[in-house]
Amino acid sequence: MAKESTHRADELKELGWSSEDVARYAELWDYRQRWGAMNLEREDRQFLRKAEAALPAIVTGKAAAKKATEDKSYYRRLRFYLQAMNEAELALALEENARGAWPILLEEELRALDYYEPVLGLPDTLKAKKFDAVRESIANRASKLADQQGLVVSFDFQAPLNALKAQEPTKWRQLREEDTSADQSYPILNASVVEGFRQEVRAELVPLIRETLPSLAKTDKAAPPDDWNRA
Repeated sequence: MAKESTHRADELKELGWSSEDVARYAELWDYRQRWGAMNLEREDRQFLRKAEAALPAIVTGKAAAKKATEDKSYYRRLRFYLQAMNEAELALALEENARGAWPILLEEELRALDYYEPVLGLPDTLKAKKFDAVRESIANRASKLADQQGLVVSFDFQAPLNALKAQEPTKWRQLREEDTSADQSYPILNASVVEGFRQEVRAELVPLIRETLPSLAKTDKAAPPDDWNRA
């Protein structure tokens, strides 16, 4: 792990720390560099340790050149929601191989990201907001399918992130925007239609991701084979 040569106040701000705490961290960091930690009050030393523990580790060499896709904030946000939905489905005691439409959507988006490995920096994540409307459209189709081949239950889409924010600072936004999040319909598909729906999602999401994200503009990768997985 590399040691920083200057304070990282901007990173704390990006993590959601208040302006007051960010300024306090920068001031204490500078003081420690000049006069040493022993000259700080115990409370200030504890604050510095807390701030530095919240910062991601500094890496060098190849690891610094390319951060793994699964470590990118956008990817972790999707995986966070997928985990919340998986846990909710376990409590539903669904029929064998029945599956929620939303987890399938997230699984297929994550699979495509694993395959193409976009940069997922600011240009990509800004463009990726277009995916919100696509997910809503596919989920609406899934609700109609679930009415015939499954069931529709309720899921509080706001709750997982609200619970996380109560525990730690995060700048993640909700999976669904405010105008759609009030709808808690959560379509569950019978096993007989899960695979067909998954293939429809792949057919729509894979080219969308490849064509939308700026960092994939010059990719020459074809669509992933049906049997491709990250492992």
